[in-house]
Amino acid sequence: MTMQNLTILGSTGSIGVNTLDVIRRHPQRYRVIALCAHKQVDRLFDQCCEFQPPYAVVCGPEAAADLQRRLRAASCPTRVEYGADALIRMAELPEVDAVMAAIVGAAGLPSTLAAAMAGKKVLLANKEALVMAGPVLMRAVRDSGACLLPIDSEHNAIFQSLPSDFSGDLSKSGVRSILLTASGGPFRTIVAADLESVTPDQACAHPNWVMGRKISVDSATLMNKGLEMIEAHWLFNVPAGQIEIVIHPQSIIHSLVQYIDGSVIAELGNPDMRTPIAHALAYPERIATGVEPLDLFKVATLNFERPDFERFPCLELAYRALRAGNSAPATLNAANEVAVQAFLDGKIGFTAIPKIIASVMDGSSVLALATLADVLAADSAARRMAEQLVARSMVA
Repeated sequence: MTMQNLTILGSTGSIGVNTLDVIRRHPQRYRVIALCAHKQVDRLFDQCCEFQPPYAVVCGPEAAADLQRRLRAASCPTRVEYGADALIRMAELPEVDAVMAAIVGAAGLPSTLAAAMAGKKVLLANKEALVMAGPVLMRAVRDSGACLLPIDSEHNAIFQSLPSDFSGDLSKSGVRSILLTASGGPFRTIVAADLESVTPDQACAHPNWVMGRKISVDSATLMNKGLEMIEAHWLFNVPAGQIEIVIHPQSIIHSLVQYIDGSVIAELGNPDMRTPIAHALAYPERIATGVEPLDLFKVATLNFERPDFERFPCLELAYRALRAGNSAPATLNAANEVAVQAFLDGKIGFTAIPKIIASVMDGSSVLALATLADVLAADSAARRMAEQLVARSMVA
């Protein structure tokens, strides 16, 4: 059994914590080389003491100095670095075999791209990287020979449900369409008028999954499913017209693949991120995760609904961005990040999120993306426009 060396980008978030839980169960298979976090220094300290990685990365020099002092006092040999350039170095380390890319939002793009360009096994939990820079990231994967494995439960389910020799051609594999499941979030049954007054805490109370606040709001607006639809397009070479969103409140079926012969193959399991994480870590093998086996008798019933595009306009905005292509998805993602943060900060209401995104998309040109600089320029322009719209709405 070969030891696999790992860098975890975003080790203190929910994906990072679950990844370390899986690793903890298989010390003979995995060694942590670098743990990278933002500001949760206390949690990162505990992780470093347990896993003894050679490197750790935090956001700034003060946090780095504080963490380094504490680690020395605890006789932990980990060396602490800081900043975006350090994240990229950790992704490119020659001794690293696999990189868990779990930094949320646009902040995770440069390090994820660096891992792909370095030919690593990239465990992709940062969907925004593909949404923003699909053509650039996929080109890097092809050119370097990197292995890109999806961590989102839906995309991991699709990956498992496609033929093992799937090469990106749906027709040759007999695939008719991809059915991307969504729980519907906390507001699936709420009347449209009541969406005006929902609070950040209500939006972050997901019925099935424990997630960070940003992704929880995305799930409440269904933008998360829109972003996943764009991600699925790039991962599996599927046009928008062959990706159907299916509301499935129980989150037991994680996604499905429909074949031309009438067969539908699905991946089922309890809603626990350790399942897709372990699948990608060990692929093509299977390893234990600590996840409870699915009890179909306890589940008893599985329900399915069509999404309401009028109550949740973020879905239609995502389809619009994918159809426009080029820089449009990067614009969508940037505007969404700004609008969601403004909502979490109490600056705008819940229903203002899609309005701001739509206004930014209406006011932005769709430009070709050839390099990371092109992606970051589109991202920056959209953020400036979204921030101006937030400021105006606060004055109004």
